[in-house]
Amino acid sequence: MNWAVIVLLILFGLVALVLEILILPGGVAGILGLLSIAGGIFISYIAYGTLAGNITLIVTALLTVTGLILALRGRTWRKLMLNTEIDTKMNVFDKTKVAVGAVGKTISRLAPSGKAVFDGETVEVASLQNLIDENVAVEVVKIDGGKIFVKPVLN
Repeated sequence: MNWAVIVLLILFGLVALVLEILILPGGVAGILGLLSIAGGIFISYIAYGTLAGNITLIVTALLTVTGLILALRGRTWRKLMLNTEIDTKMNVFDKTKVAVGAVGKTISRLAPSGKAVFDGETVEVASLQNLIDENVAVEVVKIDGGKIFVKPVLN
């Protein structure tokens, strides 16, 4: 057996393990990686003897440990992390303009939530019924924390 085959098996195994950790969860790539590494080491024992097998085992173990240490350093993961912050606020509105019983008009379709205007104050509202079209008069039925529930005004 050629050393190139042994090296390729071990490198394929290491790459498969990295893919398992970072991209392909589920175990298949990890199992293939471990089997490939074990096969490469086993072939080196069979083809080249105990000394070459032991050297291959030690070098592979050192490469694996070094790779894990480098991969688990903080800077490596900071490059892969999503660094966005949520800076929006919940539905903040003037309680004197928007209260239970206030009548306004939808400015977007409520399916079941959307936007409505009450006395010049634009807020996000939710319909108690299924859908309410745009430009329909609505009445505030309930306010639960920052969530405003409306129903259409019947003429």
